[in-house]
Amino acid sequence: MTPAETAPPDAAALRAEHDALGARLAARRSIDVLRRALYLLFFGLVTVGLTVKLAWDRWGALKPGVVRKALPGRPLFFLVALAVALVLLSLAVRALVRARAMMRQEDALFARFRAIRERLGLER
Repeated sequence: MTPAETAPPDAAALRAEHDALGARLAARRSIDVLRRALYLLFFGLVTVGLTVKLAWDRWGALKPGVVRKALPGRPLFFLVALAVALVLLSLAVRALVRARAMMRQEDALFARFRAIRERLGLER
């Protein structure tokens, strides 16, 4: 018997759903979102390092005998670096959460895809 002969009577509808799911699952878009999130996380962590360095240069402990020159005004570069770091890290967290939700959805669709293949007799 061929798989077409052992398939249930609604095989045409299942085959259409199978093809639609196959086309939808051909590219995992969650991987692209995850890659973007990891780029944001990397640059956010680099910016955090820059922020810490700027803070240390302004307020950190000095070697004994070294006198710090009083700097007038606000620490503008520190505040800009801090704002950029916070924005990058918040965007990274948001993208990671979005990627994980997309992965769960894709996993559910793939489970449905495998079940349809089993029902149609395409899995061996």
